[in-house]
Amino acid sequence: MNSAKTSIIAGIVLMAVGGLLLLDLLNVVESAAYIPALIFAAAGVVFLSVFSRSRENWWAAIPGSVFLGLAAVITAAQLTAGRSGAAFLFLFMAAGFAAVYLREQANWWALIPCGVMFTLAVIVALPQGLPGMTVPAILFLGLAATFGVLSLVPVRAEGHTARMKWPLIPAAVLAVMGVIFGLQAAALLISGDFAVPAVMILAGIALLVYAYFARHDRQHKAPGQLGPPYSR
Repeated sequence: MNSAKTSIIAGIVLMAVGGLLLLDLLNVVESAAYIPALIFAAAGVVFLSVFSRSRENWWAAIPGSVFLGLAAVITAAQLTAGRSGAAFLFLFMAAGFAAVYLREQANWWALIPCGVMFTLAVIVALPQGLPGMTVPAILFLGLAATFGVLSLVPVRAEGHTARMKWPLIPAAVLAVMGVIFGLQAAALLISGDFAVPAVMILAGIALLVYAYFARHDRQHKAPGQLGPPYSR
């Protein structure tokens, strides 16, 4: 079975290299630019095949995602020539750490680098020209969301399953910092030509938050606590 998988991977790599060389001879693409991406992709596939064999090989998802991310960055750089291509590396790494947790949920720690990598991918993909405080706002809010999600993950310890409380502390601190930077960025937007759409977006978010908490309170209150019509 292992030799068969190795043969399949080697066959795909050989066909891809041969196809690139053929396209180079036909002056369709420059094959030399895509050879490194193909090598990284092949290495990533090898690690993912190791990852898929057993639960003990959860570690292979990390180098596999790194190699696939590098292949995606090189390919995107050749096709688009934009800086946002670097976001693919962070996205693939985030997916790799997510796979580590999904394969073995005892590896709850993998959710922290997963959230960090996803936040960095969003920051790298941001368009230029945004207010200076936008990047730190997204960074701190993304990290706060990461620890907030971590506090919801059930962890088995001492024979029972419980949720961790300590992630709420860094989540709260990071959220406060993110809100401060976010308000500064919003103030810069409101002071310019973006005042009307910024106010409309903030008002819409406020209405959604209000509707969510109002519905949440109605679902969790007992019938005797909903007011006079239900107190009889």
